[in-house]
Amino acid sequence: MADQRTSIALYVCTHKRNTELARLLTTVSAAADQAKDLASLAVVIVDDNPDGRATAVAEKFDGVFEGGVVYRHSGKQNISVARNLGLETAHPMGEWVAMLDDDVVVRPDWLVEHLALQRRTGADATTGPLLLTFPDGPAWLSSQPFADIGLHDAEEDENVNECQTGNSMLRSSFLANNPGIRFEEDLGVIGGEDMVFYHAAVQAGLKAFYSKRVAVEEPEPAERSTLSYQLARARWMGNTEYVTNTRNGIAGRSQLAFGGTKRIVKGLIRPARQVLRGQPPQFRYALAVASEGIGIWAGVAGQELAHR
Repeated sequence: MADQRTSIALYVCTHKRNTELARLLTTVSAAADQAKDLASLAVVIVDDNPDGRATAVAEKFDGVFEGGVVYRHSGKQNISVARNLGLETAHPMGEWVAMLDDDVVVRPDWLVEHLALQRRTGADATTGPLLLTFPDGPAWLSSQPFADIGLHDAEEDENVNECQTGNSMLRSSFLANNPGIRFEEDLGVIGGEDMVFYHAAVQAGLKAFYSKRVAVEEPEPAERSTLSYQLARARWMGNTEYVTNTRNGIAGRSQLAFGGTKRIVKGLIRPARQVLRGQPPQFRYALAVASEGIGIWAGVAGQELAHR
């Protein structure tokens, strides 16, 4: 089996989340152990804290992963700068570069399923959903479909045009052969850099495939489990939708203005439609849908909202 193994370098950018980062790496260690007959795993930690506080986590996990742990300090508080540092560090370290957000947790079969998806499809990149959970939130947050806002979903083994940097893997050779395809630094404080990056990669020939089997979970902390936060997040998601669609040339300003208006109306009439179907009105989620539309309209008006 040894000569059939591949090598993976996972990079994680982190900012003010030492506890969450340690939680993530604990779950990644279990996934690496389950995939040990298929691949070796190295981990790159890109610390975007100016004070370098993630050094302690890197030291804690030293010796845990077969390929080792590499610590890099960015400290710019710009996620695109940090992601690019992660790419440049990771791609010479393995045949594949994997990406995760620092506040997610992975399942024990996460790496096994990424590799299985790649082998089934011959993919250059593999991706899956990032599922929001609300362990410390009120009942309405879980009973209403707030987790669907921003959810990247597709059919099983579907060839897709975008991947989530919070849960993806791609060929290192693609990165080496396409040095001009990197995360755009001006998007590093407003968001959307992941969609723009993968759109450019697909346009350059990257073949990406999706599977629900490689899902990761993002447990939302208590401070994010409030209506005000969820409405602000929905508004930011709508704004990011505007930014990425215009940046990628997918839709124009007038088309997105119409879409934003449609989203607002959809949110406002949702409670009535729910009641007519004999279902709970879901007033809070209806407000979130309308907030997405407001975020799109903010983009139409020339506003770029800070990352949530």
